[in-house]
Amino acid sequence: MSDWTLDDPLAIGRRVLAEEAAALQRTAAGLGVDFLAAVQAVLGCRGRVVVSGVGKSGHVGRKIAATLASTGTPAFFVHAAEAGHGDLGMITASDIVLVISNSGESDEVVNIAAFARRFGARIVAMTGKPGSRVAELAHIHLDSGVTHEACPLGVAPTSSTTVQLALGDALAMAALAGRGFTTEDFARTHPLGQLGRQYYLRVRDVMQGIDEVPHCSPETRLLDAIPEMATGRMGALLVLRDGSLDGLFTESDLRRLITGSGGQFDALLQRPVGDFVTRNPMTISADRLASEALAVLEERRVGRLVCVEDDKPVGLLAWHNLLQHKVA
Repeated sequence: MSDWTLDDPLAIGRRVLAEEAAALQRTAAGLGVDFLAAVQAVLGCRGRVVVSGVGKSGHVGRKIAATLASTGTPAFFVHAAEAGHGDLGMITASDIVLVISNSGESDEVVNIAAFARRFGARIVAMTGKPGSRVAELAHIHLDSGVTHEACPLGVAPTSSTTVQLALGDALAMAALAGRGFTTEDFARTHPLGQLGRQYYLRVRDVMQGIDEVPHCSPETRLLDAIPEMATGRMGALLVLRDGSLDGLFTESDLRRLITGSGGQFDALLQRPVGDFVTRNPMTISADRLASEALAVLEERRVGRLVCVEDDKPVGLLAWHNLLQHKVA
């Protein structure tokens, strides 16, 4: 404590970060066969990875379990203190139990390691003491030891919990790579997050279906087509011939007709809407990602896309659909 500049918060903050970073560097340099064994155990696990700990290690364990579960490794957290009061029933012989403890000597974590091993579960210990009771009970030991805590008093779990957390991330990411886990897989476990919306939502999930989109035949009089177009929120009318796309008529097309009619707009109203449609409007497959549709709208500077399936129109997609689903 004597060599800490206690009256300078900025100096304290920088020193804490520097010491924790140095601890991570030492741990990275020391990774070896035990880490490889832990990764292979996780990849070969037929059950789930049960993460356990108490105190600060327990908080770290919850995060590690969540990271594993979201990246392709089924996992959950069991509090070591609750395990002996019924929660051991969550653990089976097919599981791996990842026990986290800096000292490796807390009775709660020793007990869960001992009982889970008795059930036939495989034990992976993450401790700062390779000779601790928990480490000796484990089939595989991951060394999370640090030379000292990044604390003026030398006691608050700082460097040790940072190493635990990072070592758990390393294990999860190595397993992710070993499984061939993709961004699309990640999106399936995060459908309500930004990444989920980016990699999981399809055009068909956000478009307005054909039954919701105003549509008519090419022979419909413009006089009758305009009120039909006004019934939807798309500002457009799909013009279909026997279920196939004949063209698209939009509010912009209508404005151009009005301004360019030279006072003859009443006569134009009696003509079929098929005379005024945009032929070959931009389309997108309903199976494409909604994020890809956003990119097309931005690149081509258009306001809407006709959604198709097997070359048949099945809906219409506009900016407000993407905004509604928080894709844009």
